[in-house]
Amino acid sequence: MIKKIRPYVYLVPAFLVILCVTLAPILYSIFISFIDLTKNVHKLDNPNLWSFIGFTNYINVLKDSVFWSSLVRTIIFTVVTVGFEFILGLAIALILNEKFRARGLVRGLMLIPWALPTIVNAVLWKWFYDADHGTITGLLARLGFTDGYSNILSHTTSALIAIMTADIWKNTAFVALILLAALQSLPKDIYEAAKVDGVKPFQRLFSITIPLLAPAILVALIIRTMEAFKAFDIIYIMTGGGPGGGTQLLSFLAYQQSMVFGNFSYGAALAQIMSIFTMIFAVIYIRIFYKDRG
Repeated sequence: MIKKIRPYVYLVPAFLVILCVTLAPILYSIFISFIDLTKNVHKLDNPNLWSFIGFTNYINVLKDSVFWSSLVRTIIFTVVTVGFEFILGLAIALILNEKFRARGLVRGLMLIPWALPTIVNAVLWKWFYDADHGTITGLLARLGFTDGYSNILSHTTSALIAIMTADIWKNTAFVALILLAALQSLPKDIYEAAKVDGVKPFQRLFSITIPLLAPAILVALIIRTMEAFKAFDIIYIMTGGGPGGGTQLLSFLAYQQSMVFGNFSYGAALAQIMSIFTMIFAVIYIRIFYKDRG
């Protein structure tokens, strides 16, 4: 009996940590999304003043035009960044899977962008886009794309593109790493048989490599989609949600409502809606995965 219980006893500390740092905040966030909790000193200190208002916060979020514009912007950001990261990551993985001199060094250098903290990455790219001395702004001016140095981060469209570029630069290496690891485990005899049958490289890519990489591809897409959908720190550092809310994603809107304006219940409801959207994305990917597997 003791031997049967002992493994579960060893799991208790880990379960308690998860309960404290993950489950408890989630449950509390769900709880305050159903009450009227604003930046009011008396309400924050006195739970007796908290009033249950049901789905009012959720209804207010869905009625807010700012929410819908942020949602569209978030979906665009997610689709573009994840799409480019997958295409570039697959191309890099295929190249690094081949044998060439200094391949190990190139693999190590590839990981540098991903190894950098997101805040460092955001500050770096903000310097690149500096209106007076930025490397990218200067290059665009010399190539004739702009009339001298310009503030790329002060225009809605260019600022969003700039942030997406920074995100793609950092996270492409993560996708490439997952796909490269999967490529290393693929059976070689299939490719040898395909070569004997005269199958061309591009045909091998789409008929053999990509189908065999499907599980790894879907894992990479799930992780990156969920992370892109809740991107915050890169927005906070590079643009602060500006100009004019043009780079305000849902995560930044939730931060503003909760921490800046003090609408904690509204922000909590917004966070739960974000969680629903990320779960929808995950379910779609998983259903596609099992459909392909079946």
